[in-house]
Amino acid sequence: QVQLVESGGRLVQAGGSLRLSCAASGRTFSSYSMGWFRRAPGQEREFVAFISWSDGSTNYADSVKGRFAISRDNAKNTVYLQMNSLKPEDTAIYYCAARTGWVIKRDPAYFTAWGQGTQVTVSS
Repeated sequence: QVQLVESGGRLVQAGGSLRLSCAASGRTFSSYSMGWFRRAPGQEREFVAFISWSDGSTNYADSVKGRFAISRDNAKNTVYLQMNSLKPEDTAIYYCAARTGWVIKRDPAYFTAWGQGTQVTVSS
């Protein structure tokens, strides 16, 4: 089972940028599809972005499309979330997650490994 550790979250002003990282342990990282999710205060966990292990195809929530970009570096066992044009409504704890399938999934129930989360706060 892969283990995940997120980093990069901090306080940033609206309009700014952040890059989150998620470091994975284990030698089979390249065979895991990866997702980013977030949970805002008082809200349910929601899908943000997905990247497949098979061909690197990506998928985004409508709320972040055009502003966020997910990528991965299999040599470094790391997945990234580049976040641009941040808005106060992007404030949340961001989690990375892993699943072994390659099909795009947005439901967190399909992901079997989760990190502990990193806090992103966007001030207005």
